[in-house]
Amino acid sequence: MSKIGLVNDEAADLPQEIIEKYQIAVVPVKMDWPDIENLPGENTFQKMREAEKRGIKSFGKTSQPSPKDFLEAFQRQLERFEKIICITITSKLSGTYNSACQAKSLLGPEKGGRVFVVDSLNATCGTGLLVLKAVDLINEGKNIEEIVKELEKFTPKIYLYIMLENIKWLEASGRIPPTLANWVKKMQKIGIRPIIGVKKGLVKAIGIKVGVKDVPSALFAKFKTKAEGFKKQGKKIRAAIVHGDNLEEAKKLKEMIEDEFKEVEVAFINLVDDVLAVIAGPDALALGWCEA
Repeated sequence: MSKIGLVNDEAADLPQEIIEKYQIAVVPVKMDWPDIENLPGENTFQKMREAEKRGIKSFGKTSQPSPKDFLEAFQRQLERFEKIICITITSKLSGTYNSACQAKSLLGPEKGGRVFVVDSLNATCGTGLLVLKAVDLINEGKNIEEIVKELEKFTPKIYLYIMLENIKWLEASGRIPPTLANWVKKMQKIGIRPIIGVKKGLVKAIGIKVGVKDVPSALFAKFKTKAEGFKKQGKKIRAAIVHGDNLEEAKKLKEMIEDEFKEVEVAFINLVDDVLAVIAGPDALALGWCEA
């Protein structure tokens, strides 16, 4: 039996090849949006575009995994691993972390003592980067208590920059304060591109970009400002990019980063999962990064 295994919820946006490589158990998050289920499209974003064309004004709803969902994942992993670490989307935007903690208690003292739940205080590829950090620490041979402590210290060091084509999806989800939503809409009207992110587990405004021609350029400019300091210190950087069915823009951002920062490893590019899709909306682009 292997020593330490991993569990995360679907909102970490990890590609299937990473999930399979590291034998990660992924707990699905639930989406309810019957109005678009039968619309044409290969993914949720394409269905959302079709819904807009047809004048469908409803919004999708999401709900966190139940304790039972996590319990089943924990039981599967405990058959393969001595102990497991579960990393969830930020507890300040979802009840997912709480569901995982409840599932741990349902296992009882003996099995529950083999499960450690970590709040990423992040979302999408920001959470995914924390999972990859856990993989690194496991491969270094650290014990589970050391790993959990290091992960908790590492969470504030993960940066997440997000640009949305339309704020209405996030606004409808209730996961952004009305004052911030209004500010974003005002900036967009006057041609200024706001950048939002996750700080201390909450969605926050983290900057604006004026005079940039496209979203990849805006995100790269924001990244470059901070990453230059890492470059001067000789630090390596790990990044991840997710997108709302705009793969070409995601690839362009990756190329911009790798052309100027040879010390950056772009760990993955992936489509935003179906559940976060109803929050981000089509053509969203997000960049997560941290020290490697």
